[in-house]
Amino acid sequence: MKQWIPAFQWMNNYKSEMLRGDISSGLTVGVMLIPQGMAYAMIAGLPPIYGLYASTIPLIVYAILGSSRQLAVGPVAMVSLLTAAGVGTLAQSGTEAYIALAILLALLVGIIQLMLGVFKLGFLVDFLSHPVISGFTSAAALIIGLSQLKHLLGVPIPRSNHIHEIIMNAVKQLGDVHLWTLAIGLGGTFIILFLKRISPKIPNALVVVFLGIALVAFFRLDQVGVAIVGDIPSGLPSFGLPILDLSTLRSLLPIALAISLVSYMESIAVAKSIQVKHKDYEVIPNQELIALGSANILGSFFQSFPVTGGFSRTAVNDQSGAQSGIASIISAGLIILTLLFLTPFFYYLPKALLASIIMVAVFGLIDFKEARHLWDIDRRDFWMLVVTFISTLLLGIEEGIGVGVMLSLAMIIYKTAYPHYAELGRISDTIHYRNLKRFDDLETWEEILILRFDAQLYFANCNNFKQMLQASITGKGPQLKYIILHFDGINSIDSSALAVLKEIAGNLKGANQELLLCSVKGPVRDKLKLSGFTALIGEDHFFMNPNDATDYALGQLDKEILN
Repeated sequence: MKQWIPAFQWMNNYKSEMLRGDISSGLTVGVMLIPQGMAYAMIAGLPPIYGLYASTIPLIVYAILGSSRQLAVGPVAMVSLLTAAGVGTLAQSGTEAYIALAILLALLVGIIQLMLGVFKLGFLVDFLSHPVISGFTSAAALIIGLSQLKHLLGVPIPRSNHIHEIIMNAVKQLGDVHLWTLAIGLGGTFIILFLKRISPKIPNALVVVFLGIALVAFFRLDQVGVAIVGDIPSGLPSFGLPILDLSTLRSLLPIALAISLVSYMESIAVAKSIQVKHKDYEVIPNQELIALGSANILGSFFQSFPVTGGFSRTAVNDQSGAQSGIASIISAGLIILTLLFLTPFFYYLPKALLASIIMVAVFGLIDFKEARHLWDIDRRDFWMLVVTFISTLLLGIEEGIGVGVMLSLAMIIYKTAYPHYAELGRISDTIHYRNLKRFDDLETWEEILILRFDAQLYFANCNNFKQMLQASITGKGPQLKYIILHFDGINSIDSSALAVLKEIAGNLKGANQELLLCSVKGPVRDKLKLSGFTALIGEDHFFMNPNDATDYALGQLDKEILN
């Protein structure tokens, strides 16, 4: 049972002194989640109350099934934006049809994540490289932040996932900016940043919310054009099954798949980074998929849109002393109390303040440091980040993810098709061999060529291998007699590569040159034997290491001289 329900692990070892930290962190995160949940619902194109709905059942489900004890699940900016991007193409934002589609999307995301976890397919997210994720996240953060300009400026700006359209429409409306709205938004931004500098434990968003409500209510700024949240329904979300329709499911499937993978990556990244500080448990990737999938599925039955683990709330949860899933259950309990008794207090909440909360949160996701770091250490990864960033800004969120996936796959193919290889020489008076390009004063011989190929040998790179080998042979000169292939980096070989090796061996025999292999791993050696390659060059042409192969070649050369 502990394997399927990780909560049993911390329940069995729960001590009374842990409760204080769980209560403190649960209340702190719950307080943060009230304004954040409403703000992220607005990003998703939903009424603010749905942000609170998404902060109840999913938190409790994850607390029971999740392997992380500090991860704070709930609405997050990235997933909310992806929700708006996918559902916005099918229905008008805020309508009943739109709400129904967002809830259905949560169910679909949950099913995909649950299936990935059950069938242990969590490794699929590894095909999205870190530079691609960084570029996409930074671009999405800009789009999310600028999408809130309509609330910050108090002017109507059409929803768009293209940054140039958002900026152009905002510039056209500059003459109609509502000054009171702008002042409230900028003031809220300043207070949030100021309180964050003092202490991350201060619920800065809630402080700003209470100040904004008091300001608008006291001066009745809603009557001079400041947009407010207005009536928020009280009570818990009702139970209901999302409306299933085959054509709608097909339309939502691409964005559901994108959300499933992106939200899982965001969640597992923060869960692992926090778990490093705690040695009493282990984050299990496939269990995380099961927990997130179950949270989204059951959440959709209670009017939740897609959720995942969030960076900022998880950090606060950990800093506040969370010891177990009890903290998340307490956070959910606080949201439930808010839904039952406190929603009327948010009537005068200005939308400009929710926009400022969103903008401060998401602009922190723009990763300038990573871009500078990649420029210094790996220009290829840097340009992958840049291409993904620009594609997301100009083409849109879904298209940006697609470009990122294609770039990641293309890079995997490129690196295996054109892997690193090296010509080796021996360190004097040792049995060790190193790359001639990296080490000076290595022993080499005109009659011997030693090459190492650092990748599996298969159909995509075997011709490149053949060309590399031929170029090295030609460069060595007419004195060359022995070619030693160091197979230490070759973990597998396929039929196409075996055919190329046979061709190479035959060509070398015709040129009166001998092919020697060393450090061949068991599975590769088995295939060489089954294919007839071993018989072609002879069992005595296989050696344990490059030094043995070199000694054999030198011995044969000495015999030729003596003869």
